[in-house]
Amino acid sequence: MVLSEKQRLVDETHAAKDRAEQILQRLLEAKAQTEHELSSLRRTDAFKAVTGRSAIDNAIAATRRMIDSLDHAIDRAETAHVDNVQVELGRPTLVHLA
Repeated sequence: MVLSEKQRLVDETHAAKDRAEQILQRLLEAKAQTEHELSSLRRTDAFKAVTGRSAIDNAIAATRRMIDSLDHAIDRAETAHVDNVQVELGRPTLVHLA
């Protein structure tokens, strides 16, 4: 069976989303471990002290935005009425909130 271009795109996007969700889980685990270790050493995250967010917080936020973008791309591809679908994913940008 030959997959249509649309189905191939949907399948690849689902696979990318699965990988992003695995990365998100690892980042959340790393954040918890890092915070525990910093706490036990009675230290603070210097980056977080300056910017208000840790580097891991920024990576988590970027990964969540990527997952949202992939969800949107999947929805667009699955609901399209044509076989050839062009879905553009923007490059995630980091937002530093104070």
